Amino acid sequence: MGQSKLHTQSSDSSVKDLKLSALLEMTKAINNNLSTSQLLDIYQDILENRLKVGKLVLFSFDIEWTCILKYGVDSSYNHLVFEPELLEIKEIESITFSNGNLSKRFEIVVPVYHKQTPLAFVLLGDINEDKIEMSSAIKHLPFIQTLTNVMIVAIENKKLYKSSIQKATIQKELELAQSMQKMLFPSSLPNTEELEMNALYLPHQQVGGDYYDVIWINEVECVFCLADVSGKGLAAAMLMSNLQAALRVLLKYTQNLTEIVIDINQLICDNAKAEKFISLFIAKYNIGTRKLSYINAGHNAPLLFSNYQTISLDKGCTLLGIMNPLISLETETLLVPLNSILFAYTDGLTDTVNNSDEAISIEEIKNTITKNKFSSCEFINKAMLFYLEDFKAEMPFVDDIAMLTCKFK
Repeated sequence: MGQSKLHTQSSDSSVKDLKLSALLEMTKAINNNLSTSQLLDIYQDILENRLKVGKLVLFSFDIEWTCILKYGVDSSYNHLVFEPELLEIKEIESITFSNGNLSKRFEIVVPVYHKQTPLAFVLLGDINEDKIEMSSAIKHLPFIQTLTNVMIVAIENKKLYKSSIQKATIQKELELAQSMQKMLFPSSLPNTEELEMNALYLPHQQVGGDYYDVIWINEVECVFCLADVSGKGLAAAMLMSNLQAALRVLLKYTQNLTEIVIDINQLICDNAKAEKFISLFIAKYNIGTRKLSYINAGHNAPLLFSNYQTISLDKGCTLLGIMNPLISLETETLLVPLNSILFAYTDGLTDTVNNSDEAISIEEIKNTITKNKFSSCEFINKAMLFYLEDFKAEMPFVDDIAMLTCKFK
């Protein structure tokens, strides 16, 4: 009787030592920053070779539930399907449902949770109790849960660290792209006795697809434009940079707006493959003759305020990048009266909505310009932005916003 009790105590002691040694080994491996695959190898060795668990499947969540470890199963388990009933299990228990391949082949489920969030599920089967001389394999289940918890938390931390590194890298790339995009915009705009301009740009993300430019082609003539690339973010910004480069190259060979728009449309059709398109307002102004020629390629019609009337500059063609060749391309030329104001904008302005899901109207834009017509172009743009902020209240901006204001003095 005494010998049997001593033998049992010795057996219990060896099992405790085995568990402690295994836990220390896993902790040391985590502290040494071993890879996920190395941690899983150690985990499998402990359960398969030391605790004699004959069959195991381990599911972990990463976008979806995925099997990250399995052993003791045949080829029919090559494509394991996670069974949603497992999500209802909060504590160690025997499997009582049998809807799928897993629940029919395994006996015990060991769930691993962080607060209320499931992190992993261990399915165990074919447990050999005799090899390690214990009364019941059930004694190991809390330890298996603890060991799994320690390992899964370490794996989750690796994922978070990797994700944070990736986010930091993306953030740096976006900051670089943002600084590069700022370089594409003109560093200064005209502010002379004859012509004053100011632009305001609010990208919805760190980089965006709105574009404005002013390019002098000789001492008295300049070409200016405002464009909006479909979409947001890096893809839109890249196409916008192509537009900027193309326009500046084309102006070295021709100042004919029709030829420029045709060539830009060809470029967009070739590069964007009908997946992106551009709305463009492009104009040429002569400060000597006060003549303004323009083409509106599917853009929000800029407003020309002069002599107590407002003209919408809407002559042109369809959006660029939709069809090639363009159909019905029209150019309009105007004689701009003294002290006229031209206000051009992208659709991010008119897409702004308030708490009642009402969009800002053209009449409200006109009223804001009219109230501030004796102010500078910079003040007009800031007044428009102030009105937008007040109009939308706590509602967010939904798109890039660009404004270009010109005063023909």
